[in-house]
Amino acid sequence: MAEIKAVLTILVLTVVSLILIPLQWVAVKLNLPIQKHLPHLWHKIATGLVGIRIHQDGQPSAERPLLIAANHASWVDITVIGSLMPLSFIAKSEVSGWPVFGLFAKLQRTVFVNRTRRSQTAEVADTIAGRMAEGDAMVLFAEGTSNDGNCVLPFRSALLGAATRAAGHDQDTTVWVQPLSIAYQGLFGMPMGRVYRPHVAWYGDMELAGHLWGIFRHGALDVAIQWGEPVRVDPATDRKALTLQLEREVRALTMAALRQKPVERFDSDEIDAPEFFSNEEKTAKAGA
Repeated sequence: MAEIKAVLTILVLTVVSLILIPLQWVAVKLNLPIQKHLPHLWHKIATGLVGIRIHQDGQPSAERPLLIAANHASWVDITVIGSLMPLSFIAKSEVSGWPVFGLFAKLQRTVFVNRTRRSQTAEVADTIAGRMAEGDAMVLFAEGTSNDGNCVLPFRSALLGAATRAAGHDQDTTVWVQPLSIAYQGLFGMPMGRVYRPHVAWYGDMELAGHLWGIFRHGALDVAIQWGEPVRVDPATDRKALTLQLEREVRALTMAALRQKPVERFDSDEIDAPEFFSNEEKTAKAGA
């Protein structure tokens, strides 16, 4: 039954994509205002089809320019956050070459960062600052990588410099940076726990195709989204102090969310946790 559901979900999402991709391509080429809204629509449809339920605490800031600093556990984060509001992401340059995902990232006007060329950091920060100045809300996964979803890694300060660059040299210019926590809490309305959370997360050298299929098969995720208070940034703001402040707040919000149970239970007969592990893996973990 799970396989049938997954196939149907993929088919419907493919049809939606084939409709929206040409529209978004034209909108980007012609710089039409709708280019900010079509990806948001796609993400809302995708989360609904897969069965991802988002429990949101707080609100994104209405102030602009706005940089959102979030933790990162999985490619699922992008669809979850993308379903909340019109926005764009900051991603590693390798993503631009990925099949399907690379196309989607480009159409969402993602800013790509080459992490192997530190000399380009200032140039990329200027690009991000320019987008923010134009009114785009930009999402930065400030850890610089993803993890198993059970922790928050130290934030990197380099690209947070985009916020101070966006403020420019005019003391009257104000830029806002807002912390955002994302935590995966449940499967089918049941608490996920430390054991299963890494298999919703996507990190390290995990195979993308297999992970994608697993999410489509099992779906029914409860995700907690928590917005922190926006931080006002000006040209005099200490970038490293700002980074530490954001990291501490996102970690506190995430750790608190991971200790809570999902708000409601899914209306589903499949209340048992899905078999992410083989019997051999379960035996190994039991003996660890």
